[in-house]
Amino acid sequence: MIHTENLTKRFKTTLAVENLNLDIHEGEVFGFLGPNGAGKTTTVRMLTCLIAPSAGSAVINGYRVGKQDTQIRRSVGILTETPGMYDNLSAEFNLEIYANLYEVKDPKGQVEKYLRMLGLWDRRMDEAGTFSKGMKQKLAIARALLHEPRILFLDEPTSALDPEAALLVREFIAELRKQGRTIFLCTHNLDEADRLCDRVAVFKTQLLALDTPARLRSQLFGRKVVFHLRRGDEALAALVRSLAYVKDSRIVENKLLVTLDNPDEHNPEIIRMLVGAGAEIQFVGELRHSLEDVYMQVVTSTK
Repeated sequence: MIHTENLTKRFKTTLAVENLNLDIHEGEVFGFLGPNGAGKTTTVRMLTCLIAPSAGSAVINGYRVGKQDTQIRRSVGILTETPGMYDNLSAEFNLEIYANLYEVKDPKGQVEKYLRMLGLWDRRMDEAGTFSKGMKQKLAIARALLHEPRILFLDEPTSALDPEAALLVREFIAELRKQGRTIFLCTHNLDEADRLCDRVAVFKTQLLALDTPARLRSQLFGRKVVFHLRRGDEALAALVRSLAYVKDSRIVENKLLVTLDNPDEHNPEIIRMLVGAGAEIQFVGELRHSLEDVYMQVVTSTK
């Protein structure tokens, strides 16, 4: 659906994007994470034919960037971080303008469909300038979907929204995923990316890491199981460390932290061993690193 080979963009002496290689599948929600100035927006602009690459190639929905730009623009929807609207025009008229620009077959029907879907139908005659930021964001999402694109580029879709509006947008993204649309999500909200994305890329001019959030956690930190004990004992940690599949075992207060690759398979044996050694286990849980932990580990390790 989205394929790039050594995609590069240079602005005079500044290298913004270097040798980016991506394969994003149909129906995937793909998170593109990176600090400010990393080149994320530049990448989106290249993929949506707003600027030309300096080198490399990209194919979007079967069309080649630089050769079939008109077809690409018709097959993608874009939500920028600061979407511009005509503030003195009604919400409905704003969308009708863009529906006609996209040559939508039934502009009024499409406008009504998405205004209703995003809860804006009752405010359709109000000027866009009277809308809250959350409502403007929903209006911008409606605009990006009028021509039914198969690929959607979202740049910080919940930025500065209140919790209720942000939740609505996240739920809408999940619904778009169910429809089989491909979503390229640029976000600073790592919790949001963790919940929504099938895979994430950490990017800073170059691609630093790419995988599912779960596999990135496992690669960077391993899986850690926490055995909450009535009484911690270093002898128990040493006993568990003797198992071949255990990478690390240590006592922290009354908790035994065990690092291993496959807790689902090996936890029962560890529990039997601990109980046999006289340990009183109160409960067992898994220590889960956040996507923020993953992100910081990747970004700081490349400095």
